[in-house]
Amino acid sequence: MNQLSDRLNSLSPSATLAMSQKSSELKAQGVDVINLSVGEPDFNTPDHIKEAAKKAIDENYSRYSPVAGYPALRNAIVEKLKKENGLEYTAAQISCANGAKQSVCNTILALVNKGDEVIVPAPFWVSYPEMVKLAEGTPVIVRAGIEQDFKITPAQLEAAITPKTRALILCSPSNPTGSVYSKEELAGLAEVLAKHERVIVIADEIYEHINYIGKHESIAQFPAIKDRVVIVNGVSKAYAMTGWRIGFIAAPEWIVKGVNKLQGQYTSGPCSVSQKAAEAAYTGTQEPVEEMRKAFERRRDLIVKLAKEIPGFEVNVPQGAFYLFPKCDSFFGKKDGDRVVSNAEDLAMYLLEVGHVACVGGTSFGAPECIRMSYATSDENIVEAMRRIKETLARLK
Repeated sequence: MNQLSDRLNSLSPSATLAMSQKSSELKAQGVDVINLSVGEPDFNTPDHIKEAAKKAIDENYSRYSPVAGYPALRNAIVEKLKKENGLEYTAAQISCANGAKQSVCNTILALVNKGDEVIVPAPFWVSYPEMVKLAEGTPVIVRAGIEQDFKITPAQLEAAITPKTRALILCSPSNPTGSVYSKEELAGLAEVLAKHERVIVIADEIYEHINYIGKHESIAQFPAIKDRVVIVNGVSKAYAMTGWRIGFIAAPEWIVKGVNKLQGQYTSGPCSVSQKAAEAAYTGTQEPVEEMRKAFERRRDLIVKLAKEIPGFEVNVPQGAFYLFPKCDSFFGKKDGDRVVSNAEDLAMYLLEVGHVACVGGTSFGAPECIRMSYATSDENIVEAMRRIKETLARLK
């Protein structure tokens, strides 16, 4: 009998990867699809980082690394956190993994027991609740709509905490909304968390450098809760290194030791050559990071302007990452001939199959009234994609 485990059967497939796959299939059939579904920079990895990888190969960095990563990389991360974030850590408080995605999952698996509750603000990245389920925990969804810029309030957080609460997952800048918590907003959440000593904060800061407000703020800056914060970050987004697969956590040493114990049993240390490339990313020039950030900001301004010109879209102005998350429920129930758009997933599929633009429906992000568009693509693609979307949506009556 072909029977998968209950653990696997409890998980949902990734909606973002599924839509990207569908887009690729249509492209392979010769359809001119503009893909706004994928969450990765369209830039190439900066040259000095690639050169470091080539050098690492020539120097035979081809063997297993320590489970937590090479000391040189962990020390580079320590310096980055001190210089950029004003946060003090030691190399023993850093654990590197195969991407920030594994870092998040490692942390959840290391901390969450069966029946523990994990607060997940919605909209959320599609994998957060699934990772909690994998750990046999219970995701507790706290909804924040476009009217509050997709950010939860201290009062909402307080109301969600119970004796079973083990963790809060906080993503800023946010995937899928691009919303960014200010220092004042984080201080309000930290004040609530300080009263609940069992609650760990998993702070996903992978989009740290792609922000349009001048400075990233980490919730780990507040002394009252720093010893209960796990920072998750990596090189994927800021350095256009998605395929290199290097992420890390910075956390209290007892959590890092637990994560290392777990990782040691199922992947060991991340790719040796990628680690040397990541070390160069953190220690070398940061000019490419700023160049890419400026390009994303220009694209943000462009896509927001064009989206606001589409009747039926409700749009906020994202302050970070490279996503737009318009509210689109005004189209639900409308038709194009015999085709009915009943929800965000229908709308995303309609835009793909009729407009040839790939977006992702918001249900998997905990916001069934929205769709996600990635503007990590060229200005020309953005202009053409929004033209197609506007024309296609105008057909719905």
